[in-house]
Amino acid sequence: MAESSYQTSSLSAEEVARLPGLTLLDFGVDWCPHCQAAQGPIAAALAASGITRIQVEDGKGRPLGRSFGVKLWPTLVFLKDGQEVGRVVRPVDPGPVAEVVRHLISA
Repeated sequence: MAESSYQTSSLSAEEVARLPGLTLLDFGVDWCPHCQAAQGPIAAALAASGITRIQVEDGKGRPLGRSFGVKLWPTLVFLKDGQEVGRVVRPVDPGPVAEVVRHLISA
């Protein structure tokens, strides 16, 4: 299992909307067993993709997660130039994440 390192984000929804290129916002918390189990599949799917991954600590009162309607951890929100273009919730294997990555890379 890969290590997770969710960081308290100071990013606002407005700042996220200005992110250039392909970005993955990975919402979760370090102590969540679902988040811990997903680290390997996420890393495997993103390997050599060039997608920037930002692990955002989420929870009650965290505005960025609320602005994206996050309800379950981990929630992976894929962005292209700051706009949501894909989402995967609670991946247990690399398949669903890799599918979104392939679509984004080929677009």
